[in-house]
Order: sequence, then structure tokens, then C-alpha cells
Amino acid sequence: MQASLRWSILPTTIAAVLAMSGMAFSQTVSVAPNAQAISLNGTSGGAKKDASCAGFVADRPNHTVQVTADSNLKFTLQGSGEPTLLITGAQGQAFCVQADRLSNGKVEIPGRWTKGTYSVFVGDRAQGRNPYTLLIAPQN
Repeated sequence: MQASLRWSILPTTIAAVLAMSGMAFSQTVSVAPNAQAISLNGTSGGAKKDASCAGFVADRPNHTVQVTADSNLKFTLQGSGEPTLLITGAQGQAFCVQADRLSNGKVEIPGRWTKGTYSVFVGDRAQGRNPYTLLIAPQN
């Protein structure tokens, strides 16, 4: 009984240490043309300062999005604090938008997205760590 109790505590302890260390684990999703909207949740911010526009982000992307075919998509971020949304593509292109006082923490990046893999970083200009929801939806 003692041994099984120790083995059940160990994974929980490891998970707690990793969570407190601020390590980001990227979630991968695929987006197809005319698919249903995808809603993702997470925690914004991190320790890495992104000088281009995103404030403070994690070392790894919050999400990796695989666009399976050229698509018209809108990325909508709703968060608290001072959220930023940075999306980088395989060819080095970067799209970054910051929330302002009038947006109530909402950020949108609509456009034509070419087939490929994109890294999505949800940052915070004030180095906060806040919950967010990211919606990826097809648009006409």
C-alpha cells in the first residue's frame, strides 16, 4: 500500500513542478477549409521578452496550427490583462496585434492563410499570466 501511494504522489509532484516552472507545452490543431470553428484555452504570457510586438511570451508557442489548405480564417483572442497575439509562419512571416484600452482584451487577426504550419504565441505586455480563449474560425 505504501509503495502505490508513493507512485501516485510522484506524477502529481512532477506535474506541479512543471506547471510552476512556467514551461509551455504547445497544443497542435489542424484547420481545414469550411471546418467548424475551433476554441482553444490557455494562459498568456511568459518570461521571454519579444521585442517585435508581443510583450512577454513563453519559450514555445501556446498553439501550433496546421492549415491544411489555403483558407480565409479569423483568429480571435479574448483575454484579460494586456494580451497580445503573435502568429509566425514557416516562411518567416509574422502577424502581431496587441489589445488596447478600447478592445476590452479582444484581439483579431483575419486574413487569407496559406497552407502550412503556424506558431501561435499568446503574450502579455505587462508580463502577466492570464487565462484566455482563442477562437479560430473560417470566414467568408
